[in-house]
Amino acid sequence: MHKRLFIPGPVEVAEDVLQKMATPQISHRGKEASTLQRNISDKMRKVFNTKEEILLSTSSGSGLMEGAVRSCTAIRAAIFSVGAFGNRWFQMCTANGVPADKFESEWGMPTTKQMIEEVLKTGKYDLITITMNETSTGLMNNMEDLSSVYKKYPDVVVCVDTVSNAAGTEVKVDDWAIDICITSTQKCLGLPAGMSICTFSKKAVERAKQVTNRGVYFDLLGLYECIQKKDYQYPSTPSLSHMFALDYQLDKILEEGLENRYARHIAGAEVVREWATKYFAIFPDENFVSNTVTAIKNTKEISISDLNKKLGEKGFMISNGYGKLKDKTFRIAHMAETTPEELKGLLAIINNILGI
Repeated sequence: MHKRLFIPGPVEVAEDVLQKMATPQISHRGKEASTLQRNISDKMRKVFNTKEEILLSTSSGSGLMEGAVRSCTAIRAAIFSVGAFGNRWFQMCTANGVPADKFESEWGMPTTKQMIEEVLKTGKYDLITITMNETSTGLMNNMEDLSSVYKKYPDVVVCVDTVSNAAGTEVKVDDWAIDICITSTQKCLGLPAGMSICTFSKKAVERAKQVTNRGVYFDLLGLYECIQKKDYQYPSTPSLSHMFALDYQLDKILEEGLENRYARHIAGAEVVREWATKYFAIFPDENFVSNTVTAIKNTKEISISDLNKKLGEKGFMISNGYGKLKDKTFRIAHMAETTPEELKGLLAIINNILGI
């Protein structure tokens, strides 16, 4: 039995989008491939609200996260973490020999302007990373607020993880002075996992030129230069199937209207938050709750695995807590094509199972 996914990625994918994955292959060195990548880039600029270049990567978002810190840290990186995926960014630095320090908030609490100010005023760092939306804690940082601080340090390359919120809540890359903004296909974009996308500013280009050991596959300067020299060609073999589906899905997203899409995500979030507050409790600071996934405190100490087993018998699936929050929290995603009505149906089934 197929289980309808209410987990924070991979998400449920519409049947017509899945069918686009089966489009017959073309030469990835031909004009058709260039046109396909150029069209995707133009549409993603609208999603990201940017005039900067768009890079594609045949990988999950983690690939571009690793590429960002390796390609653009010339001196030292400051990693601001609000959960498991911020910590992963620091782990990537350590594993690649990139000098870095981690500044971690208590899980459920945001990165603050004061934290960023204290770190950047030391002058030790030429790159920072921030997680806008953290799926392990269901927290969303206020990037507009944070940008007011790091904008005062124009030499610092700013990398932001929007893997689990781009195309689900507004991202303003240019207004927020983000140099590398990363997302991937299996979250709010509503495609299968396997491709990631990022912006790459002119400042990031110039910084990467100062870094010697950028690697090969995730060398963001290499991706950028290939696009410029070969008219939107991917340097290695891309996932054309993902590109066909992404091009098609972006048309659907823009037809729905970004503002309408964001409003639908918020409406779904409000349905889940209201239910969670009534029967359990919201995990993160209530002023920083995510618009795409809600992390719920397991105040009733129910067995999440048993709940998911019973949900699975009815054709549904939610997520347990992540890492150290396993069984202490559980998560319900409201991203991609999920509607408030579908969420209400899911919650009614959960109520029936739990007898609440």
